[in-house]
Amino acid sequence: MTVLYDGDCGFCRWVTAWLIRWDRPHRLDVEPIQEPEGTRMLADLSPQERLRSWHCVDETGKRASGGAAFPFVFQVLPGGIPLARLTRSLPGAVDAAYRFVAGWRRFWGRLLPRRSIERADSILEKRKIENRK
Repeated sequence: MTVLYDGDCGFCRWVTAWLIRWDRPHRLDVEPIQEPEGTRMLADLSPQERLRSWHCVDETGKRASGGAAFPFVFQVLPGGIPLARLTRSLPGAVDAAYRFVAGWRRFWGRLLPRRSIERADSILEKRKIENRK
């Protein structure tokens, strides 16, 4: 499963780092949307559509975006199956909550301490190095 996130958004990087911490078995690959792999995986979308939300792409190429991505990501995380079921059963509410948070992501990013963003960047870089091996 590949998670594609806005690499220019501090809040997005912070949230993605939390997913990596949860992902002890390393089932997730993470890529910034703006990097070549992100651009390739989302080639059928305009640049604006790519950055409108986060996306996940499974090994078969199936993509889910925004709130619809949560069940797919939770499904592969340790202990995430109950959350996957919950988010799958409430798609409208999950998508509305996602759109609200995503619509304010720059604001949320400004609330995060600089140190938290730096730590998130360190976690993301470490995962990138691990995935190259």
